[in-house]
Amino acid sequence: MSNTSSRTLRLLSLLQTHRYWPGAELAARLEVSVRTLRRDVDRLRELGYPVEANRGVDGGYQLAAGAAMPPLVLDDEEAVALAVGLQAAAQGGVAGVAEASVRALAKVIPVMPPRLRRRVEALRSATVPVSWSGGPAVDPAVLTAIAQACRDTERLEFGYAAADGTRTQRHVEPFKLVPLGRRWYLVAYDLHRHGWRSFRLDRLDAPHATGARFRPRELPADDAAAFVRSGIEHAPWNHEVEAVVEAPPAAIRDRVGRWVTVEEIDDGRCRLRMTTDSLDWALLALGATGADFAVVGPPELRDRVRDWGERFARASGPG
Repeated sequence: MSNTSSRTLRLLSLLQTHRYWPGAELAARLEVSVRTLRRDVDRLRELGYPVEANRGVDGGYQLAAGAAMPPLVLDDEEAVALAVGLQAAAQGGVAGVAEASVRALAKVIPVMPPRLRRRVEALRSATVPVSWSGGPAVDPAVLTAIAQACRDTERLEFGYAAADGTRTQRHVEPFKLVPLGRRWYLVAYDLHRHGWRSFRLDRLDAPHATGARFRPRELPADDAAAFVRSGIEHAPWNHEVEAVVEAPPAAIRDRVGRWVTVEEIDDGRCRLRMTTDSLDWALLALGATGADFAVVGPPELRDRVRDWGERFARASGPG
């Protein structure tokens, strides 16, 4: 890298650490003249960085908010913190954040020096993740590897365990990652079965890109999430849960998440519908509404409510 390019990166790093830099102080830190500093600032502006300048004896520079997010310069500690934070966010239950975190990881991890990747992996392996969504844990390294294959349209191989425990090797053309409910899914074209499939990531292991690129196929659905939902709804082991909640729908939607359908009955009541393979999780979701509710179906969920209610009543008794 030339001295000019190195100095420009150094200037950008300094501007990102202070809200305002007096021109003379900034030039001294870079060991250049004020005139050279102005040329370097102009170069950053050409690259899309919104650097504001104040004229006069006390003039200086600051990095302002722009119309688009420009590239950032991070030191080692910041890069490691960013990667670890994204891995944690990828396991979180905030709608939209998990998926965006995986996309960002797919960009950050490949360009990190090996020494920093080792630090990230050491921190990850020594940390016990807390899952707020109640779903099975997915290794962030698996998420990142699959996200990179989706982005690069590169064929992928991995081991997969079906619902009955049968294990197979899969060779696919990855399309999209979909966070749905408490789980992550990969939508991909299965080259062995010659059709589109969705794969639960918690049942998937050792994914690796083959190096073979492909031309993306057209998915036979409105979008990847709709394709996954269609497969889940027709799974024979799932329960169709329906309940009436004594609260307005606007107050409930933010509490139960996007994997639960909320339908308005009137201003003070709403109907909840969900498909799940765990009645216990359905009860957790209903309890999270913070309101009275009545189970419409299935009948076995009513039995589960009675059982939980009796145990909770005993737990709140004397002693």
